[in-house]
Amino acid sequence: MRTLIICKSIHHGNTQKIAEVIANVLEAKLVEPEELDISMITEYDLVGFGSGIYYGKHHKDLLRVADSLPSVRNKKAFIFSTSGTGEKNVGRNHRLIKEKLMAKGFTIVGEFSCRGLDSFGLLKLIGGINKGKPDENDLKRAEDFARRLKDS
Repeated sequence: MRTLIICKSIHHGNTQKIAEVIANVLEAKLVEPEELDISMITEYDLVGFGSGIYYGKHHKDLLRVADSLPSVRNKKAFIFSTSGTGEKNVGRNHRLIKEKLMAKGFTIVGEFSCRGLDSFGLLKLIGGINKGKPDENDLKRAEDFARRLKDS
């Protein structure tokens, strides 16, 4: 299964760590939104979309990619993220990008989220929350998530 992962990770590399684990298991090509040639999408069976969560949604560059995608048929996608709240709000945090992808014809075959170091805004004054996240347990969960995708 040919897999492409589009990931935007900008503050602490939280989401990049997760993306690399998933890419390794799936033997996927990993690109940033700015590097993506939209026509590449048709070459892949499975496409992953991930970033940190900003005000309850994925990074604006990733959302822009979702908006610019062509309509597809029989194309699978998965969504992943890291955030201060982690999997607690995954449904709300993934909702916008999920709706955009489904409107383009993608079938969402999995979602993954975990906590990441968050030092945005006032949290910076206390050194952030979720220090050490994602940790080894989170990376193992990401690996297990990718194996399930591979087996499906």
